[in-house]
Amino acid sequence: MRLRARPRDDLSVDDALGVALADMVRRTGAAIGGLYLIEEPAALLHLVALCGLPVDFTAPWQRLPLTAPVPVADAIEEDRLVWIGCQDEMAIRYPRTAAVLPYPFALAAVPLRGLRRRWGGVVLMWPADHPARATTRERHHIIASARRLARLLDDSPVPPALPDQPRVVAVDSRHHPAQTALAAVDFLDRIPEGALALDLEGRVTFMSVPAARLLGRDADRLLGTRPWQSLPWLDDLRYEERYRLAVVSRAPVSFSALRPPDQWLTFHLHPDASGISVRITAGEERAAAAGGHAEPAPTTPGRLYQLVHLAAALTETVTTRDLVALIAVQILPAFGAQGLLLSVTEAGRLRIAGQHGYSAEAVERLDALPLDTGVTPAGQVLASGVPAFFGSPAELARSYPRLPQISGKEAWAYLPLVISGRPVGCCILSYDHPHAFTADERAVLTPLAGLLAQALDRARLYDTQHHLVHQLQQALLPRSLPALPGLTVAARYLPAGHGIEVGGDFYDLLRLDDTCAAAVIGDVEGHSMAAAALMGQVRTAIHAHATAGATPDQVIARTNRLLADLTPDLLVTCLYAQLDLAGQELTLAGAGHVPPLLRPAAGRAHPLHLDPGPPLGVDADARYPLTRGPLPAGAVLALYTDGLVERPGTDVDHATADLAEHLAHADVDDLEHLIDSLVHQAWPTGGHTDDLAVLLLRTGRP
Repeated sequence: MRLRARPRDDLSVDDALGVALADMVRRTGAAIGGLYLIEEPAALLHLVALCGLPVDFTAPWQRLPLTAPVPVADAIEEDRLVWIGCQDEMAIRYPRTAAVLPYPFALAAVPLRGLRRRWGGVVLMWPADHPARATTRERHHIIASARRLARLLDDSPVPPALPDQPRVVAVDSRHHPAQTALAAVDFLDRIPEGALALDLEGRVTFMSVPAARLLGRDADRLLGTRPWQSLPWLDDLRYEERYRLAVVSRAPVSFSALRPPDQWLTFHLHPDASGISVRITAGEERAAAAGGHAEPAPTTPGRLYQLVHLAAALTETVTTRDLVALIAVQILPAFGAQGLLLSVTEAGRLRIAGQHGYSAEAVERLDALPLDTGVTPAGQVLASGVPAFFGSPAELARSYPRLPQISGKEAWAYLPLVISGRPVGCCILSYDHPHAFTADERAVLTPLAGLLAQALDRARLYDTQHHLVHQLQQALLPRSLPALPGLTVAARYLPAGHGIEVGGDFYDLLRLDDTCAAAVIGDVEGHSMAAAALMGQVRTAIHAHATAGATPDQVIARTNRLLADLTPDLLVTCLYAQLDLAGQELTLAGAGHVPPLLRPAAGRAHPLHLDPGPPLGVDADARYPLTRGPLPAGAVLALYTDGLVERPGTDVDHATADLAEHLAHADVDDLEHLIDSLVHQAWPTGGHTDDLAVLLLRTGRP
C-alpha cells in the first residue's frame, strides 16, 4: 500500500504547503526555494510560497505566463527537471533571467504533476560554491520531494489560495541557551572588530558595542532598520547590491565604504539560511579614487530589477497582440493595476489597439477620442511627454471634467509613448479602487513608458509588414486545389514562428486529365522577396511544362535548364509526383528534395526511396531519373518540405522514421486534421524555426 502525503490535521493547506516547501529545501540541501501554482484560466504561474529569500527580491517573478522563457515554465511544459549549473549557463539558456539575477548560483526547476492535473512547479537555488552538475542522489531527492508535494496537493480537500504576496516560510530556526547567548555578546563586545547581524530582509537584529562605535550610531537607533536606509553614507545602490549578492549566492561578500569625514570601513558579509553575519573592520581597504558617497539611488533595487526584467520581456514582443498580452500578465500585476488601454495615434485621435479589464461598451465609447489636451489626459501627456497620475475619480474630474466616466475605474496612470519627440500612442494603467502612486512607482513607470513606446512602434511596423508579406505569400500559393474524382487533397503552408520575411516553400496540384494528376512540392532557399520571386518562377515553369504533356523527368529537367539560365543565387529543391489513378501507378522525379511518405490502406507507412538529381539551377545538363511504384486504392501520399523533419539536435533520418511511424497509426479520414497531427508530432511545443509545407493526397477506397 502506498503511503499518501496528507497535511497535518492542525495545518491549513496553505500552511502545509509552506511546511512542505521548507522540508523540500532542507532535504535537497538548497538555500532558496519557491513554490509556483498554476493560476487558471489565466495560464499564469503564481508564486505562493517562498523560503530563504526576501519577498521584494521576487517582484519580477511573482506572476509569470506559463509560456515565459524561464526554467520553471519549461520544467512544467516539458514535464522534466531543469538544471542550471552556473551563471554562464543561465545567460546562454535563459538570458532574461540572467539579466535580472546576475549572481552566481545553481538552480533546479521541477514540475508538480498530480494524478489528474498539473499543479505548478518548484524552483530551488544552491549557493555559488555548488558543483555545476547535480549528483544522481540530488536529482532523486528533488524529484521525490516534488512528488510528495504534488500528492499533498492531490489530497487537499480544498484548493490552495493564491495570495497577493508569497507566504514566507523558514527553513529552520536556531535557539541558544540564554547563558550561552550572553557569553557570546560579551565576547563580541571585547574584540575591536564590529559585529552586526542582519536577517534575510536586511534588517539589523544584533549589533556589538564596537560596531556601534565604528558606525557612529547607537544600537537602539539601528536595530530593526536596514543600514543603507538609516545610515546616509551607506545610502548607495552599490552597497545594497552587495547584500543582494550575498543573499542569493550564499557566498561571502566584502566591500568598503567611506564614513564621513575620512574613516574607511570594510564590511565582510557571511550569509546562511538564517541571515547574514557582518564583520566590520576599520582602515583595511580604500575605495576607488572617486571616494565619497554616491548620490542616493533613484529607486529601490527591487523596482530596478523589475524594470530590467520588463525591459528584457519587451524586447521579445513581436506583434501588438504580444505587447498587450505582456502588459496584461506582467506589468499590471507588478503595479497592482487591473485595467489597460493601449492606444495609437491616428489622424489626431487615439485608436485603441488593445485592452484588458474593460467592457466592450466602455472600449467603444473610449475609442477614437480626440487628442484635445482639454478633453483627455492622453492629449496633455503626449504634448508634454510627462506621465500623469490620478489617484481617484475626483482628482481626474477636477482636471478633465469633460472626460467620459464610463469605465468604473478609480485611479489611472497615463503614460505617454513618445519616440524622439514623435508621439506613437498612450498606455493607460487603471485601478478598480483609489490608488496613491508612490514616488517609487512613478520613478519606474516613467522610464517604462519609453520602453513601451519602442515596443509599440516595432510591433506596429511588424504588423504592417507582416500583413503585406502574408498577402504576397497567399498570392504566390494556389488559391485552391483542383478537384479530381477518386482523389482527396489537403495542403498547408506554415511560416516560421517569427519574422516578417516571406518564405520559399511551395506546393501545387495540377489536373492533367480525368484520371491523372501531378502533385508538386518544393523549397527555395532563404526567406526573402527574392526567394518568393524565384518560387513563383519555378511554379509557373512546372505548371507550363506539365500541362504541355511533358513526363515528370522532362518537367524537372526543363525547369532546371530555365533556372540555370537565370543563374539564381538560391538553391531550389523540388519533388514532382504524377498520379495515375486509373492504372494505380505513381511516378516520381526529384531534385534534391526530401522523399515523400506512402501509407497503403493496409500496411505500414514508409518513405519512398528514389534516385533524385541535384537541386534545380545547379547543373543545366543534369538528369532526373524516374521512380515508379504502385499507388493502391485507399493509400495516403504525404509530400512535405524539410521544415517538418529538420529540427535542431535531431537526426533527419530518425525524424523521418518517427513521422512515418506516426502516419502509420494516425486517422486518415480527415486530412486537414491529419496535417495538424503531423505538424504537432514534428514540433510538439510549436515554434518551428523554418517554413514548412505539407501536401496530402488520398486515393479513393476500393
